[in-house]
Amino acid sequence: MTGKEWLQAQRSAVAPKLRVAAACGIAEGLLIIAQAGLIAWLVYQVIRADQPPQSLIAPALALVVVVLLRPVAQTLRAAAAIQASDQARASVRQRLLGRIETMGPAGLAGMDSGELAAKLSDQVDALDGYFARYLPQMQVAILVPLAILLTAYALDWLAATFLLLSAPLIPLFMALVGMGAERLNRDQFLALQRLSGQFIDRVRGLTTLRLFGRTEDAAEGIIRGADEYRIRSMRVLRVAFLSSAVLEFFASVAIAVVAIYVGFGLLGYIDFGPAPKLTLFNGLFVLLLAPEFFQPLRTLAQHYHDRATALGAAEQLAELDIDPPAQTGGGPSDPPVAGQPAGLPPGHVLAVDSLTIARPGRGQVIHVPALNATSGERILIEGPSGSGKTSLLEAIAGLLPAQAGQVHRHADSTRTLGWLAAPPHVARASLADNIRLGDPDADDAAVLAAAERAGVMEFAARLTAGLDTRVGERGQTLSGGQAQRLALARAFASPASLILLDEPTAALDAVTERYVLDGIDALAAEGRALIIASHDQVLRRHADQIYRIRDGVLEHCGDA
Repeated sequence: MTGKEWLQAQRSAVAPKLRVAAACGIAEGLLIIAQAGLIAWLVYQVIRADQPPQSLIAPALALVVVVLLRPVAQTLRAAAAIQASDQARASVRQRLLGRIETMGPAGLAGMDSGELAAKLSDQVDALDGYFARYLPQMQVAILVPLAILLTAYALDWLAATFLLLSAPLIPLFMALVGMGAERLNRDQFLALQRLSGQFIDRVRGLTTLRLFGRTEDAAEGIIRGADEYRIRSMRVLRVAFLSSAVLEFFASVAIAVVAIYVGFGLLGYIDFGPAPKLTLFNGLFVLLLAPEFFQPLRTLAQHYHDRATALGAAEQLAELDIDPPAQTGGGPSDPPVAGQPAGLPPGHVLAVDSLTIARPGRGQVIHVPALNATSGERILIEGPSGSGKTSLLEAIAGLLPAQAGQVHRHADSTRTLGWLAAPPHVARASLADNIRLGDPDADDAAVLAAAERAGVMEFAARLTAGLDTRVGERGQTLSGGQAQRLALARAFASPASLILLDEPTAALDAVTERYVLDGIDALAAEGRALIIASHDQVLRRHADQIYRIRDGVLEHCGDA
């Protein structure tokens, strides 16, 4: 789907609000015609018809009403256009977030988080001008000048012809400038994506960069990226300013031609066409309409850059806003279902049948002939690094689409699937809120109990705010062992009947490792099924079933 087609699809979703905005703009244009006519008629009556002022009270009041109605129409138009823009951008963001959630970690593995953030923020916001200004103005720029042109032809066909002949120059320059502006905006967004990704990568690796003395090189790289973005932004602004100046020049020349014609016609220097019959009312009416004839076109030309900006962003957003490929087995399209799902043996929490997992660029990673887990059972999956242990867990969790085979999980609306990995994810929030990631509905007592069982209170009790202490992004204020205890507390707080553990004891001190091992036994005693992926031999003593990956195939090694 091209960027233009994608924008057209978003436009149809907010078409009613756009029509309201356009109708208010057209009403404002008709009020402008009425205002110009009343002004010309009042001037004519006072100067040429010698009418007393008291006889002009009614048309003067009508003029006041028209003048007051114009800002009302402008306000209504702006409100409808802003609502359309907000609705369109909110819909796009929500859909893109849904796509990202559906893709999961496996689908996002090849994407830079900084570039992804730029798409969801800056590039979606770049659609604002297209919906709020360009689209409503496009209809106004067609109908209002047409109404003014018809009015001008009724008054003086020669003056109207001058307007008609000069009008195509503005759309012509709009098209010429728009093609270049669209390309420049696309390059600008690409530069912003690269800069965003580069900046986030440098911030995340700041500790490593400092240890190896490479902070200055990293800073210079960001400076070069920022300078490239500045240059591309200035190119866009240069095109915008130069194109606006050209359009203003041609509009001013056309208005000047009409003014000269009206002036010489009223002085009697032109004998051609309707000039000899030109009156002060007709001439002033046409002269007042001339700037208003070009104003919608000039405004559209200004907002044409909003269209070019939106097209540049749409090409990037359209790549992300596509339906995910069809998935089988463990993909998100096969969520856990309540009751005993088909294909799941009685009493089992998990059943994997002839599962084949592949990753882009690697081909087939692992084949699982069969893997079953019952309540309270601890299953250990061994294998060297890169053998596919994590890929298997992701497929079971529904985060990685399976190439073939089926994954059946038993769950209901309150018992979900748990995950414990090393290093765990720690959000920039309080310790309690991080524990509540396992169960958002957990009360303070449940959070405290989970923290005590996992050993979190050993270090949280020494903190001033206790469990309300906020931690840094990705747990930067916590040690590795403290973060792992926090993740274990999250598992205790979770009501999950199936918990997946990926290298839960990796790089832990003896105390934290003991908490994790005891936690595994405690979770199993509660009736949870645990699938543990690790090559730590200590875990063999805490497993009921052992599987091993050999040559890309999961083999059952028997009971522990």
